[in-house]
Amino acid sequence: MRAIEKIIIHCSATPEGRHVSVADITAWHKKRGFRTIGYHFVIYLDGSIHKGRDISEIGAHVEGKNSNSIGICYIGGLDSNGKPKDTRTYGQKSAIMKLVSQLKERFPNSEVLGHRDYSPDKNGNGIIEEWEWLKACPCFDVKKEF
Repeated sequence: MRAIEKIIIHCSATPEGRHVSVADITAWHKKRGFRTIGYHFVIYLDGSIHKGRDISEIGAHVEGKNSNSIGICYIGGLDSNGKPKDTRTYGQKSAIMKLVSQLKERFPNSEVLGHRDYSPDKNGNGIIEEWEWLKACPCFDVKKEF
């Protein structure tokens, strides 16, 4: 098993309430040239947790951070106008907490972050501020929840 140091949360960047499946994301990722889905887990609107890549495989979800991380994607992340929004349902919030807790048990020294937390610190103050985000994903502050 590869060394896991990071658990990284993502969103699918799809409108609130729109159902998207592992098969849909796999097709999107293959269109972009990936071998298969880049995430290890996908959390549907109803809170069900679905397997993407096996965690023994290196993911494809944050450039330069994949070799030692696990990628979790929840469906949603945009409002009806396509603007970033925390659209997580109660079921998704519960499922993310449960899954992260299980992964932290298995990989106790891993850090939990959001995709946006890997944006560059443009002003060098040690804080990735909203104006520095390359993208808003996962559209909520992961550091505050974990």
